[in-house]
Amino acid sequence: MEYLFLLSLFVIAFLYSSVGHGGGTGYLALLAIYGIAPVLMKPTALTLNVFVSAIAFYSYYKAGYFRWKLILPFLISSIPFAYLGALTKVNPSTYKIILGIFLLIAIGRMLLIPNAVTEKSIKMPFLPALLIGAFLGFFSGMIGIGGGIILSPVIILFHWANVKESAAASALFIFLNSLSGLSALLTGGFKFDSHIIVWIAVGIIGGIIGSYIGSFRLKPDRLKFVLASVLLIASIKLFLI
Repeated sequence: MEYLFLLSLFVIAFLYSSVGHGGGTGYLALLAIYGIAPVLMKPTALTLNVFVSAIAFYSYYKAGYFRWKLILPFLISSIPFAYLGALTKVNPSTYKIILGIFLLIAIGRMLLIPNAVTEKSIKMPFLPALLIGAFLGFFSGMIGIGGGIILSPVIILFHWANVKESAAASALFIFLNSLSGLSALLTGGFKFDSHIIVWIAVGIIGGIIGSYIGSFRLKPDRLKFVLASVLLIASIKLFLI
């Protein structure tokens, strides 16, 4: 069972990093399936997010898809709200269901509506980006994900960037918000599972391979289907966790 867990962890890191994500929803589901104590789930998912999203960001940055102007407004508001969200003690079940429904809608738009995903982009309005960043930051900190699983479809469907540019932006968004959430948990004191070093190593390997393929090898039209698949996996896991 331990080897099956590590293989599953590798696959999650590989798939999510290929589209610029850290894999938070996947890790939470995997940890729940294998009976990891709930108190360990959020810090573990955020920690894995940090390493995998950092690798994904580096790959997409090296490939030339990163734009500061695209991600900065989201980061300004999301980082402090991710800190506050991580300190919030609530039952997130309702929020997970809402997020799962949103992801299913995003998948339908991307795959079924012509020109919903294009290589052309329009100027992003600053104030709406701030508001979206605050919401995503708080939500991601609260349930232990980086928030990129929501940010990517928002950026793509509003035509603020193409698929690979949104992946680069989402990777940095996840990295910084996961760090913010972890710093909040540090103030309350928390413990890691004794296997965390091995899990991080497996996540790093999956992240390196997945992000390289996504940023350098996959064409944008094919990456769209990979992203849709990752969103579908995430939505199903959100309903089941």
